Amino acid sequence: MLQWLEERTGIVSQINTFLTEDVPGGASYWYVFGSATMVALVIQIVTGIFLTFYYAPSAATAWESTKFIYDKVNFGEFVIGVHYWGASVMIALVALHLLQVLIWGAYKRPREIMWVVGVILFLFTLVMGLTGYLLPWDLNAYFASQVSINITGSAPVLGEWVKGFLQDGPSMGTLTINRFFGIHVWLVPALLVLLAVGHLTIFRHNGAAGPADDKPPTRKPGRFWPNQLFMDTAVSVAAFAIMVILAITAPPELLNKADPNNSTFVPSPAWYFLPLYGVLRLTPPSLEVVGTIVVPTLFLLVLLLLPWIDRNPSRVISRRPALMGITAVLVLVIIGTGIYGQAAINQAAEQSGGNVGICAVACGHEEKVAATGSNSVLAGKTLYLQKCAACHNASGAGIAGTFPPLAANAFVTGDPKAVIDVVVNGKTGPLTVEGKPYNGAMPAWKGQLTNAQIASVVTYIRNDWGNKASAVTEAQVAAEAK
Repeated sequence: MLQWLEERTGIVSQINTFLTEDVPGGASYWYVFGSATMVALVIQIVTGIFLTFYYAPSAATAWESTKFIYDKVNFGEFVIGVHYWGASVMIALVALHLLQVLIWGAYKRPREIMWVVGVILFLFTLVMGLTGYLLPWDLNAYFASQVSINITGSAPVLGEWVKGFLQDGPSMGTLTINRFFGIHVWLVPALLVLLAVGHLTIFRHNGAAGPADDKPPTRKPGRFWPNQLFMDTAVSVAAFAIMVILAITAPPELLNKADPNNSTFVPSPAWYFLPLYGVLRLTPPSLEVVGTIVVPTLFLLVLLLLPWIDRNPSRVISRRPALMGITAVLVLVIIGTGIYGQAAINQAAEQSGGNVGICAVACGHEEKVAATGSNSVLAGKTLYLQKCAACHNASGAGIAGTFPPLAANAFVTGDPKAVIDVVVNGKTGPLTVEGKPYNGAMPAWKGQLTNAQIASVVTYIRNDWGNKASAVTEAQVAAEAK
């Protein structure tokens, strides 16, 4: 059978050649990060496929289907746990692999392109973690992803377009979930597989760089089979064991369903984005784009261009003191800003009287806002929280540059007919509120809310957050809605 297969494909001799190759410098546990990362990617794909059998990507079903997997699907909670912790393990492995290649100088000629592909692989691994964070559609998923989308929107030139594509509407909803689902399940995995194949192809062409030495690697005893393969397998099994242990002992939490009206909840990003959050907290508001866009972009560009920036021909660590010193400082800064970011989140939660989402898996339950009917301030507040707070904030503060504030807004407390007109017919395009520019994206509520409901909402926003203005009646709304 093998002879028949060999005559027609040559695959048997190719596998034999691959397995019997000598390993530069001898078999070593230093060479295991790449293979362990590939195993982690396969685990992510397999568990992800399992979850897509039950997950339904919409604002009405995302949380419910996730809860169903937790409660009703055999081993569902375990698979979610392996998938969740697998993302962390994979990101850690890719980061360690990059750091090892950097320290060993294995990015130097002729391996520049292999390094660039590896950096891009790391970037897309982070993107996969980021897009998957939204999919459970619980409180933390909603608010943490809203922060990510807003950061994307702060980028110059294409930021607003990318934000509009990801969010697809004035607030996050079903289309947002579908965008993230498509990127997380189809686009990024396909790119990761293609990049991984390309990375391995280049690796096979150039061969292993071996230890950090300027001399050609010596052929110490130790072939890929069985020496290196045993080490690769041992570490890959250990990585999978870590995923399994964490999935059992520390399963990911499913919090209450996403509720944009929750004004006390403080979102917590995944641990691998805590350094970015720490940098953001250290950046003055006037220079926010520096922390959110400039610093990460410069860091990525330096990594991509490192083979051409580092002109030192030597790979020996002791002969590259400047780069090794900078690398050590950067690692300490990344760890330090990550710790600071988590401390800042904990402090913000204490100050707001909310929490950072610490909750048992079984705590998830849907909370519904009470129905409304009467034309009263209470009914107006409830409707506002249901329909308006996602954009204008529960406190009426709005979002700078995107959604104007309603508190202390002269237009809101001015001519009631003008306010009713905006609520009834919507308002789009550039506008200026209290001297500040905004891009109007107000939907028309005519036909979606009754005249009585619109009257109650307008009355509420004209009489809360310190606003003091006359109430409006259903008759006034009816007159403007003609």
